Parts: sequence; structure tokens; C-alpha cells
Amino acid sequence: MAEANSTEKPASKDAKGKKAKEETLETIWSRREFFSLAGWAGFLASLGLSSLYFARLLFPRVLFEPSPIFKAGNPSDYTVGEVSTKWVKDQRVWIIRDDEGIYVIFAFCTHLGCTPRWLKSESKYKCPCHGSGFTKQGVNFEGPAPRPLERLKIALAPDGQIVIDKSKKYLFEKDEWGKPGSKLFV
Repeated sequence: MAEANSTEKPASKDAKGKKAKEETLETIWSRREFFSLAGWAGFLASLGLSSLYFARLLFPRVLFEPSPIFKAGNPSDYTVGEVSTKWVKDQRVWIIRDDEGIYVIFAFCTHLGCTPRWLKSESKYKCPCHGSGFTKQGVNFEGPAPRPLERLKIALAPDGQIVIDKSKKYLFEKDEWGKPGSKLFV
């Protein structure tokens, strides 16, 4: 009986082994093949994404800014003694004509960069953010603004129109308001 039991055990082990082999044959991939395939898939996915990001570097997103130079009409369009607010919304400038000529003030408060408003009844520029006040010429006289408003370059084009360059600024504290280009004498 002992022999019969010993012969039965190996037979049952062989049956289990055959069953396991049959199960592995029925699966699509072995464990090794599956992990190899998963590894290659991960590698190719990372390579593809890297290629996409590299291709994106070749075409950078650039913010094209409008030209700082623009034409503001003829000198005859501006009345002596008046502040023109025509360009405040689009270009953020005031054009002022006095007895001597025409100059341009950048509508940018020197305190924190807000856009002041021209108050015709009080003949001053007033910043709505913190109450800085500036004279008609742009000199600060009230509020926290540390310095006067900036003037911009103004010139006359060959066609007779006023050309304003917002990239060139003239500062009062550096005595630049008297320099050529800070005022157009007409």
C-alpha cells in the first residue's frame, strides 16, 4: 500500500505540471513577453512625447507687440491750449498744444502705473488709484507720485503728420524735456 501511495503522488504532480503547462500555452503572451512589450511601449511613448516637445521648441509662441511708433494726424488738428484725449484709449498718450508747439505726455502714473484721467474743469491729470495729481505740463504736485509724467518723442513726418515714438521717453528730473524730440515746434 505504501508503494501504491508513492506512485499516485508523482502521478498527481505530473498532472498538475501538465495542467500548468497547458495554461501557459493557452495565454497569449508569457510574463517575459508581456513585460518586454510593456517596456518597449513605455520607451516608444516617452520617445514620441520627447519628439513632440522638441518639435514645439522649433516653433516658439511669440507675442508680437504693436509698433511703438504711430501717426497722430496733422498739427492743425490740435487746438492751442487744449489737451487732446483722442489717443488715450488706443495709445495711452495725451497730445498737448501750447503757444510754443506740441508735446506728448505718456498716460502712465509714475507711482504705480495706473492711467490718470485728464480733468478739464480742474486743468490737471488725476490718478484714480492713489490720488496723484499732475499739472497740464505733467509735473506732479499732489499725491504719492515720486516724479512727473514722462514725455514721448514727437516729430514731423515728410507727409506733414505728427509721428510719436513711445519707445523714446524724456524725463523731467534728468532735464530732458528741453532736448530735441521732446517737443515739436510748429
